[in-house]
Amino acid sequence: MESLTGKLLVAAPSLVDPNFRRTVVIICRHNGDGAMGVVLNRPRPDVHVVDHLAGWAEHVSAPPCVFIGGPVEPTVGIGLGQPPPDGPEPTGFQRVTRDLGLVDLSQPPAGDAALLAGCRIFAGYAGWSAGQLEDEIKEEAWFVVDSLPGDPFTPDPEGLWRAVLRRQPGKLAIFAYFPDDPSQN
Repeated sequence: MESLTGKLLVAAPSLVDPNFRRTVVIICRHNGDGAMGVVLNRPRPDVHVVDHLAGWAEHVSAPPCVFIGGPVEPTVGIGLGQPPPDGPEPTGFQRVTRDLGLVDLSQPPAGDAALLAGCRIFAGYAGWSAGQLEDEIKEEAWFVVDSLPGDPFTPDPEGLWRAVLRRQPGKLAIFAYFPDDPSQN
């Protein structure tokens, strides 16, 4: 399988694991050793960036809270940033795709952190061992789709699952209207 780095994993309605039910995950790394990404649509409105990484608070995209990035290492902070369209990259920035990179949160943000067009802070991440993600995709637990530059920084993260599915061609868009509880239909 070709690398899925930069792609979105959209949880199929059949995926009922509470860690991933109706989630959208951006893949930050995918190779023969496995995959790593963060859940984009699980904000924690009660956990504010300013309370944990005060220096980064003025640089994050709204809403200014920490997001649950996934069940792996939930006490580890991960920063995602959108680099400026032109100009230098911020200090400690590791590009993932043309429009996305990992931000080094171990250092206070330098003045060039203001160059980021978007920034989000995540607690934990989603991880898969070698072959695990490929198996889950074959089992149709995930839809693999292209990401748009604004997806990781949407001001409506709770609506991202439906929004990403709605913009897909063909039958995949129908899943956006799948009821939360089909038994209540």
